[in-house]
Amino acid sequence: MSRALLLCILFPGLAAAQELEPRAYSNAPVGTNFAIAAYTHLSGQVLLDPALPVAGVHSSIDVYSLAFARFFGLFGHTANFLVAAPFIEADLRGNVLDAPAEVHRGGWGDLRLRGAINLFGHPALAPAQFAARPDAPAGGVSLSVIAPTGQYESSRFINVGSNRWAFKPEAGLSWPLGDWFAELAAGVWFFTDNQDYAGGHRRSQEPLVVYQLHGGYNFRPGMWLAVDYGRYNGGRTAVDGIDNDDAQRNSRIGAAFAMPVASGWSAKLAWSKGTIVRAGGDYRIVTLALQYHFFD
Repeated sequence: MSRALLLCILFPGLAAAQELEPRAYSNAPVGTNFAIAAYTHLSGQVLLDPALPVAGVHSSIDVYSLAFARFFGLFGHTANFLVAAPFIEADLRGNVLDAPAEVHRGGWGDLRLRGAINLFGHPALAPAQFAARPDAPAGGVSLSVIAPTGQYESSRFINVGSNRWAFKPEAGLSWPLGDWFAELAAGVWFFTDNQDYAGGHRRSQEPLVVYQLHGGYNFRPGMWLAVDYGRYNGGRTAVDGIDNDDAQRNSRIGAAFAMPVASGWSAKLAWSKGTIVRAGGDYRIVTLALQYHFFD
């Protein structure tokens, strides 16, 4: 066995699969744009197939992201679109056949796209109309896409790019309860095959079902606190048609706090950790994001 065995880890889709997103179906006036810079740190134990002679695998991953989002009207409803580009630095260490090994990876990750539309509760409104209208129960649908644009070398077992497409259709609901709010979302990640995995093999992955539940409190416009719960089921992988013992039955808890910091500027701090982890990674995730909003 070589050091490369240590690197059989499902890293490229990690942040997307374990994300918790409160306020994902919140509203904004038509013509609002957001420029976003974010830093995410992931750290913790990587849980591999127990049949592998690999133990004590830990990782430290830094993700630096730039994103742009825009709200617009579509068929009389509020819709939005987001594009995000991550740059990733990752360090992993562990024992292969009781011998220590470590590896570093860095480079641009896969481009992420998301489009969403509110189906009820959030009509398309100009800023003045939006400010005068009270919040209301709302629901919508979204589609997230991860495109295989990241750095990838087939000779490596771990890369910052995934060399495959991933798609997540999702539906979400939100309920304002005075200054409180509650949200529920359910979606499924679908993955195309990586036809050039580890030197020419084919790696496939079954769909991964994702449920999210959020509850929070609005202190004032732009300042809110949320607590989060996520559940992840499925996602078993296979190489050349041979199944791996890595189906997920995982759950996470988290919290997020957002507040204005200057005119047009706001910041968000988010944290989450695994509570039940069957496969993948038992990660602690901390994200700090700064965003600037402006109108057309």
